[in-house]
Formats: sequence, structure tokens, C-alpha cells
Amino acid sequence: MTPPLTDFIDRAQRLFVLTGAGCSTASGIPDYRDTDGQWKRTPPVTYQAFMGEVATRQRYWARSLLGWPRFGLARPNGTHQALAALEARGTLELLLTQNVDGLHQRAGSQNVIDLHGRLDQVRCMGCERRSEREAFQQRLREANPGWDALEAGIAPDGDADLETDFSAFVVPDCPQCGGLLKPDVVFFGENVPRERVARVHDHLQRADAVLVVGSSLMVYSGFRFVQAAAKAGLPVAALNRGRTRADDLLQFKDERDCADALAGWVA
Repeated sequence: MTPPLTDFIDRAQRLFVLTGAGCSTASGIPDYRDTDGQWKRTPPVTYQAFMGEVATRQRYWARSLLGWPRFGLARPNGTHQALAALEARGTLELLLTQNVDGLHQRAGSQNVIDLHGRLDQVRCMGCERRSEREAFQQRLREANPGWDALEAGIAPDGDADLETDFSAFVVPDCPQCGGLLKPDVVFFGENVPRERVARVHDHLQRADAVLVVGSSLMVYSGFRFVQAAAKAGLPVAALNRGRTRADDLLQFKDERDCADALAGWVA
């Protein structure tokens, strides 16, 4: 008997896939939530705090200085590779990811929208200049000798578990205009750019099924697309361990490991 997940993927001609943190845990990037959708740790910094408080930016970038090297070394796993194979088959309408790690693209996926942006880019909030995170890492090191030698545990999305006095940490400004620099990702409390949301809805209107992979959908920015799909009558399924915000909208849910379940489809 064909597993429901395999049958669901095979029947779709224009499959819309939405992915979350569960796709990248096997690559060594921790997630934020448990199987009940609750926070495992302190919620991430908000947009309002980052933009409004020097101390918050010092803490964020000091921890990022330590967390970025390990985050940057993460490699795609079987889930990313299977989804790239799905695109290669020609029946993928869109891969929408809530992740900011770029691992889908590294695995070969091209038809990707990064809903919450990419952590490997830095954005100036003044002149909108974008630059590479790796180059900013060098600027952080030079401005803060010795900080990169501190010990800290790994945390989600390039963060590190470090608690200390951050008041002496120097955060470089934009070299072009002197503006405030922020990772080019959507923080909690910040809106996804309107044109990005519109592009996603355009793809959703062309899709004939929606598959959620590795996301509890607790964040509304992703959940709204599943809501819209269900309202339009599209079949929706999830490959995710534990509860999702969309459980009452799903045709079925597969709680196996993402990579194992998708490997079965690839085989």
C-alpha cells in the first residue's frame, strides 16, 4: 500500500511546499519550539527592541559573532535534498521557507521564496545597502578583539547562548551612510514585505495542493498561507512531529522524521 505522503506528493501537479525549522535540525541548527508548539527557550529578539535599544543590538551582535561561524558551516541534509529532487521533477509550484539559513538553495532548489529573509545578508536600515554577513563578521572581530574566543553554546538562527556584560561591545555602522545595520531577516514584531507576501499568494493561486514540512505554523506569517489554501479548497497535509496550528485544516499529518519520510518518496 502506498504511504499517504507518497500518494499526496505524486498526485500533485503544482505542489506548494512550506518549510520550517524542522527541516534544518538535522543540519545542526536548533529549533525554537517543542512538539507541542511551545517555546523551548527565550523567544528571539523583537524588531522594536533591536531598533530602539543600543544594548539590545550589542547583545544581539555579540552573540551572533560567536554563533555565525557554526551556522555558516551548516550543510543541507536529506530533507533539503529530497525537496530539491521534487523541484527537479517539475511538479513544484513553489518552495516557501520560513528558515533563514539558505540550505534549500545550497541543496539545489531554485524556485524558493525566503519568507523571513536570509541571515547571510546584512541590511542598512538607512540607505538599504545590502552586504555579505561574512564580511560583517570580520568587521565585528576587528572592532571587538578577544570576543570571538569566548565559550558559548549553539542556539537557533546563528545565535549563541552567552550571558555577560555587553556594554563594551562595539557594533559597526554602515560604511556607506553611517546607518544602523540589521540582519536582512524579518524579526518578531516586524512585517514581511508586502510585495513578498503578494508573490507568495500568486503562487498559491496556481497550486493544487499544499505540503507543510517541519513547521508547527505557530507564527502567523506562515500560517496565513495554509489558512488561505484551506479556504480555497486546496488539500493540505503536514510532515511534522507534534502539534501544528493548522491541525484542524489538514487532510492528514505524518509525524515521521522529515528526511526519513521524504527519502521514502524519493526511493
